[in-house]
Amino acid sequence: MSYSHVKERLDTNKVIILDGGIGGELERIGAKMDRDLWAGKSAINDPDKLFKVHESYIESGADIITSNTYAITPISMREYGYEKFIEDWNNKSVQIALEAASKSGKDIAVAGSVSTSGSWDSLSANDIRPGFIEQLKILTDNGVDLIILEAMTSSNSTVETLIECSQKFNIPIWLSLSCAMNITNGKLMHGYQESLENSKAYFYDDLEKSLSKFCKMHKGPILIAHSDIKVTNEAVKILKKVHNNFIGAYPNNGYFEKPNWKFVDNITSSKYLSEARSWVSSGAQIIGGCCGIGPDKIKAISILK
Repeated sequence: MSYSHVKERLDTNKVIILDGGIGGELERIGAKMDRDLWAGKSAINDPDKLFKVHESYIESGADIITSNTYAITPISMREYGYEKFIEDWNNKSVQIALEAASKSGKDIAVAGSVSTSGSWDSLSANDIRPGFIEQLKILTDNGVDLIILEAMTSSNSTVETLIECSQKFNIPIWLSLSCAMNITNGKLMHGYQESLENSKAYFYDDLEKSLSKFCKMHKGPILIAHSDIKVTNEAVKILKKVHNNFIGAYPNNGYFEKPNWKFVDNITSSKYLSEARSWVSSGAQIIGGCCGIGPDKIKAISILK
């Protein structure tokens, strides 16, 4: 599915289905997780399993699959001593996704994942720009149909720098952000908490305030991601209020305990479909899943397109 077809469907008020979590599904089917780069080595160590994960999401009804490049950002790879492999591993990860899309015989778009995985928040904007631009260029040169800026666990200044860097590239750009509930005042915050019951919350700013700021910089689609399912619909409503473009959601199911994803907070496929219906009712047109959401959940929500 070329991006023009994605845009055409969004313009006609249709729902686009994203894939689910890549790393969590790789782990579930037996791929080895790396303590430093999580699932980032899978294109090298487990290419067949990575292909299988992409294939399973396509078979489940995903319109867009995402490259397994979230954990192999240039800063992460330099941080852990893998600098010489940055281009090669990103190239191979994208090529496996493109191959899965091509061999499916379906009109599937491939999104390049550019994340803030690594010590981005401890560095200045001048220090992090080269890494963002480097990965954006690698993925774009490899022929992805769009880029998703998965800035889900980062501070406002890091998100702003990532948006600024993405504007140098002539390719559709989507932005995803996470949120967390401040239980002391009941307000949703820009921050992250993978699971309300099982992980610590980190707050950056009031969610509506942060989104309003980012919307002035980024005019493309924005998605609520890497957040607990229980707070996702309220976050979608806030996003719809402030953003004059397409919006979406792809939450978590579980939490991360390095180097593994913990599959807790289990939710049935029918319940996930019910939650997804609420996001669509609140204005989301792009829906999928993040860590811990597998092909069974994507298949369930695919009836919404």
